[in-house]
Amino acid sequence: MKIAADRDVCISAGNCVMAADAIFDQDDDGIVVVLVDEVPVAEVEHAREAVKLCPSQALRMAD
Repeated sequence: MKIAADRDVCISAGNCVMAADAIFDQDDDGIVVVLVDEVPVAEVEHAREAVKLCPSQALRMAD
């Protein structure tokens, strides 16, 4: 499973990092950074939660 972040849509809320810090980080401006190319199986539920919690809908998951 892959995850994509639209950095132009990100509003720096940080919900993704709180939900899945093994997958997401924020740069110096607070914009989301995806840390992995493929979401590890053990992190899939955390990734789904991060997508759900993103207030700007900047995150997308794809198989």
